[in-house]
Amino acid sequence: MLQSGAEWASVATRTAGVAGFLPPRHLGPNPPGAGSRSLAFRGHFEHSLDAKNRLSIPAKFRAAFSQGVVLAKDPEACIAVWTPEQHERILEQALAGLNPMGSRYRKVARFFQANSFDAELDAAGRVTLPQPLLAHAGIERRVVVLGVGDHLEVWARDRWQRAAEELDAEIAEVIEGLGDPS
Repeated sequence: MLQSGAEWASVATRTAGVAGFLPPRHLGPNPPGAGSRSLAFRGHFEHSLDAKNRLSIPAKFRAAFSQGVVLAKDPEACIAVWTPEQHERILEQALAGLNPMGSRYRKVARFFQANSFDAELDAAGRVTLPQPLLAHAGIERRVVVLGVGDHLEVWARDRWQRAAEELDAEIAEVIEGLGDPS
């Protein structure tokens, strides 16, 4: 059954034209010889930061961060929470094809590297969120942690409510355009 599911997942993504838009682990079971894939980050979790600005990572995701955490300024008004491996991978993808001496390369590298912080989970599964990232995201205490496939996003609850309303209003049009070459 897994083999047939993998085949149909492959057919569905090829014919729908969405394979390039989804993180690899969302495209079905592992192909033979591909090795294991890590847990996909999914879900919506409401939390509050403690007095030391520590965020409790949802228990089901803690093992994924056993090798460390990269906290990064997201282009949107939130904090991205990456595994170190995924953060490096996404940065490599963002810089691929850009001239390393060009201004676009330097701007992208600066944005992602200068606004990223290496961290570790403590014994209770918490990570301290740095002040510059809290200011960027407008976070004071109440947050929403979103699983978005290959990483987590941490939003101020009020900002997430507004962003979610906008997303709900736009998603049908966004989905309609998937796979459209224009």
